[in-house]
Amino acid sequence: MSKPSIPKGTRDFLPVQMVRRNYLFETIRSAFQKYGYLPIETPAMEKMSTLMGKYGEEGDRLIFKILNSGDYLTKANEAAWAAKNSNQFTSSVSEKALRYDLTVPFARFVVQHQNELAFPFKRYQIQPVWRADRPQKGRYREFFQCDADVVGSDSLLYEVELVQLFDEVLTNLRIPDVTIKINNRKILTGIAEITGEADKIVDMTVAIDKLDKIGEEGVVGELQERGIGATAIEKIKPLFTLTGSNESIVASMNVMLAESETGLKGVEELKFVFDAIEKLGLKQAKLQFDVTLARGLNYYTGAIFEVVTSHFRGSICGGGRYDDLTGIFGLKNLSGVGISFGADRIYDVLNDLELYPDFSSITTQVLFVNFGDQEAAYCLGLLQQTRNAGINSEIYPSNAKMKKQMKYADDKGIPFVVLVGDNEMATGELTVKNMTTGEQSNMTITTLIENLTNE
Repeated sequence: MSKPSIPKGTRDFLPVQMVRRNYLFETIRSAFQKYGYLPIETPAMEKMSTLMGKYGEEGDRLIFKILNSGDYLTKANEAAWAAKNSNQFTSSVSEKALRYDLTVPFARFVVQHQNELAFPFKRYQIQPVWRADRPQKGRYREFFQCDADVVGSDSLLYEVELVQLFDEVLTNLRIPDVTIKINNRKILTGIAEITGEADKIVDMTVAIDKLDKIGEEGVVGELQERGIGATAIEKIKPLFTLTGSNESIVASMNVMLAESETGLKGVEELKFVFDAIEKLGLKQAKLQFDVTLARGLNYYTGAIFEVVTSHFRGSICGGGRYDDLTGIFGLKNLSGVGISFGADRIYDVLNDLELYPDFSSITTQVLFVNFGDQEAAYCLGLLQQTRNAGINSEIYPSNAKMKKQMKYADDKGIPFVVLVGDNEMATGELTVKNMTTGEQSNMTITTLIENLTNE
């Protein structure tokens, strides 16, 4: 019989890992709630019609489809099978799929429950998503997203708030060298307009977005391959070397986009955010205007966010403004803006840098040794007292050899072991062993509780 295993791109988490992950999720959750966001959950699976066509052709290929229950082949499209048309055949045997992200299900949720929600509606959601991607470091087939969105308002105050949220969470997690990159879709539109090739904005921005990966020469080559003319490329080139403070870049973009009303509107929106953050300040992160940032063009219409740290290759958070995401489900003109924390990437950073606090208080603090039925019965009363005092405690389930019980305490990192035999039951003085120092001392249950609760 072969050894059991799990699918590639998924992971099991041992108790010590779950304690760490719960710390991460709770840090993010508490910040969301601090800023007024309320929790929701959506199903792990959605209808195929809800998900398909919302992520582009590449995204659609990465959606995990779920076979219909029962004899699904009875309704299979035999002509599609014969023609090897996988899309048509799949749709005939699969009506549901695992969610690809939390954003599209959220849009469906808002439309479905619009009469039950108060707008602007601020929600957060911490749940797993699934993608049939090629597994690699920082990229998994099953992973958690931690999203915060607000829909029903086009106020730029929310962009400011989300920048603060990024800073709050990552500062609380003690992740160093954090940069919050920000751009605006309107600026990208303006750049395409001034080149005279506005119809090629997607080709243009997809190439520009690769600047940090393939360099200026590589971007120019890709622009040429995508049919962008030499004149347009010359107008784009100044972006590749645009550096300095946010204020100076704003000034440069005002000059460059002087003939684009849309582009200037984008610069104005970003200036509002920069001015507000300049007055308020950030705890640790840096806010940086990145004109080449072009993620999520399929649905972002305003601000675009991406968060990086020098300790991870790639982004650890992202987000942006979308003016009509719910429009894909029939509810038009409902503006929103949201961000997502890449929990699994952040988890890897915390592991690599060993940034976790001391979790000893979360694990069992006291183990009562089991010497037999009579002693165990006596210890149950003591166990109840320690638990009532808020001390994590347990008793070994059988009167196994002392060496085995001590090894159990050692393996779990339990700092104190209580030994109760005939003498202890007669006097009420417990023998307490400090597993860190090896020292033993005698004390009453009251003293033990006082010592542990005062630490």
